Amino acid sequence: MKFAFLADPLDHFKIHKDTTFAMMAEAARRGHAVYAFEQKDMAFHAGLLTANVARITLTGDPQDWYHAEPATAMQLTEFDAVIVRKDPPFNMEYIYLTYLLEVAERQGARIWNRPEAIRSHNEKLAIAQFPEFTSPTLVTSDENRIRAFHREQKDIILKPLDGMGGIGIFRVKEDGMNLGSIIETLTENGMLTIMVQRFIPEISQGDKRILLIGGEVVPYSLARIPQNGEVRGNLAVGGLGVAQPLSRRDREIGEALAPILLKRGLILVGLDVIGDYLTEINVTSPTCFQEIAQQTGFDVAGMFIDALEKQYP
Repeated sequence: MKFAFLADPLDHFKIHKDTTFAMMAEAARRGHAVYAFEQKDMAFHAGLLTANVARITLTGDPQDWYHAEPATAMQLTEFDAVIVRKDPPFNMEYIYLTYLLEVAERQGARIWNRPEAIRSHNEKLAIAQFPEFTSPTLVTSDENRIRAFHREQKDIILKPLDGMGGIGIFRVKEDGMNLGSIIETLTENGMLTIMVQRFIPEISQGDKRILLIGGEVVPYSLARIPQNGEVRGNLAVGGLGVAQPLSRRDREIGEALAPILLKRGLILVGLDVIGDYLTEINVTSPTCFQEIAQQTGFDVAGMFIDALEKQYP
């Protein structure tokens, strides 16, 4: 089979932990042809969506890990699967990407996650579709509503709707210290909508990443545990990643959402769960394959390539 990965620059990969690298390595191990391209390599012209795509070979050298053949213009329909692994920020350029990929879909390309599904599932707001699994949550740009929510909940988390890696997340305790300044900053004085949630004390035990692959639940999560007084467990801000078996509640949430999200065209999803509560649904480029595999021996990349292969019997 021929797999094309739409990713960020390969030279930026940290292959000891990169999930896209793990996918590529497993695909290559099975004898599939691996290709790569970036968003800037795409163009729509004369009714067709094409991209300058390079076939790559993995070398096994951690310092110089791939060899790329010269890129050639190809239609995305020439691949058995196009795997979207472009990292956020989910800005207008990302949205334009999904529109272009939909052109390729209409021409017959098979793309995962499906571009419409990526666009339709804001990684913060998508939890609103599953309120039975969420903690008390407010989405608004209105300062009065936020202040009323704080009076009711007493300990809250505020975050932007387009953030990643823990950037822009604030905790405000019962004393309300700096609440006004934080509201002004995050909402840009009422111009931007943000999310406010009740603080979940179980964050001290980790922000758990639960992976859904092909409508099934990976049996281990990666708990990102805050360090050095942080309230954020994100690995990007120094959280400690500890793989662990799913709890009963973790599995309940995962098994409820997995078939629904697969039916919508999301073959790979990363749920974020703190304690017993769903906090985010990650669909752009979920990670943690290698951390889970290294600590538990469970072959997450193998499960992902299995899921891809099953789409094309």
